[in-house]
Amino acid sequence: MGIFNNVFGGNSDKKSKPEKKSYLNWIPLNSIDQLEIIEKQSETEAVLIFKHSTRCGISSMVIKQFENLFLEEHQNLKVYYLDLLSYRNISDEVGYKFQIMHQSPQLIVVKNGVSVHNTSHYDITQTNLSRFI
Repeated sequence: MGIFNNVFGGNSDKKSKPEKKSYLNWIPLNSIDQLEIIEKQSETEAVLIFKHSTRCGISSMVIKQFENLFLEEHQNLKVYYLDLLSYRNISDEVGYKFQIMHQSPQLIVVKNGVSVHNTSHYDITQTNLSRFI
């Protein structure tokens, strides 16, 4: 029964691995009106926008690696999550408002109403988040 339980997750008699605490607090970006809020917030702090395609394998891998970049010191960063498939019109407006070309996945950092950092695909995982605290 041990192998069967291990394969199908029935190993309740064994100690579970402790879950890693997440310091990333996603803010759903699902309204064009939120872009004005982002612009206003960016006057006092950096605001991040993560554009994600739920159908893209690369995007799925990158978002997991991006989440792992967050340490306790990054917990107060404002990070908006944009589901590209559900909100393509918002993605288009992000590109227009902050003068950046669409990519997916993509990380955009807004400070003082302008994009100060823009990266995509696996380059996202090389971002030094501490620069934006």
